[in-house]
Amino acid sequence: MNKKIEIQELGHKDYKETWEYQEKLFKEILDIKVKNRREDAGLATPNYFLFVEHPHVYTLGKSGDMSNLLLSEDQLKEKGATFYKINRGGDITYHGPGQIVGYPILDLDNFFTDIHKYLRFLEEMVILTLAEYGISATRSDGETGVWLDVGTPFARKICAMGVRASRWVTMHGFALNINADLGYFDNIIPCGIKGKAVTSLNVELGVETVNIDEVKEKLLKHFKVLFEAELSKQKTEA
Repeated sequence: MNKKIEIQELGHKDYKETWEYQEKLFKEILDIKVKNRREDAGLATPNYFLFVEHPHVYTLGKSGDMSNLLLSEDQLKEKGATFYKINRGGDITYHGPGQIVGYPILDLDNFFTDIHKYLRFLEEMVILTLAEYGISATRSDGETGVWLDVGTPFARKICAMGVRASRWVTMHGFALNINADLGYFDNIIPCGIKGKAVTSLNVELGVETVNIDEVKEKLLKHFKVLFEAELSKQKTEA
């Protein structure tokens, strides 16, 4: 059981390149698990946590509805945005500058084999981080992610989540709005949920910008405790 997780800072990276890199790491872990099963090799499986900031992009999960994208192909180009259908759960979401996007690629056999618990822990990591900024965030029943003012007409989402798992290996993850341009969310029905707003940490704090690196440190602090993990950092180019 390997509870060590390598933190990789990918910087600003194209979505497709990052997706391909995730798939590479995902396959690496699965291949080790297959070898262990066939040969009783006893090899430890690695774990990764990628941080990245994408150019403007919309992604649609495997169960998503194309009608939740409100732009044509030409309008996407005008907005300087790209679009991908991908293999995570969930519906449509937006990634772009000013977001912290996190992709934990973990072998949950090293931690616990429960996808629901995994998602709740990711949500808890964000909730605890936002609490350090005086923001009271919570979950919304039946709606994965992290929300503010749930149960009121002012309910708004600050963090979207969508994951894929196979043989207890995870990929994809979460997108937390820190200094995001919220206008880009007007071009979709976020997560396929009508009538719900989206927000960003800087908006909630009433400031122009929030230090993204500081938020990442807080996220990792809570992640480490929740997953009882040992973290090591590496800056890399995928």
